[in-house]
Amino acid sequence: MGNMSYCRFHNTAMDLQDCVDAIENGDTEDMSRHEIDGLKKILEDAKSIVSMSEEIDGIINEFEN
Repeated sequence: MGNMSYCRFHNTAMDLQDCVDAIENGDTEDMSRHEIDGLKKILEDAKSIVSMSEEIDGIINEFEN
C-alpha cells in the first residue's frame, strides 16, 4: 500500500534514511535479487530528484515563506 498523500514525503524520507544508514554501515551483504532491484530503483529515483532540485526548492520556499 502506498503512502497517504499527507505523509508521503515524511514517511519516504524516514525509509530512505534507513537505506542510507544500511549502505553506510555496510549492511548490504546477502541481498536478494529483489533488494538489488530496489536499490537500483532508488538510485534512478535519486538522480531524478537531484535533477528537479530547483523545482523542489521552489515548492519548499512556497510553504516556508
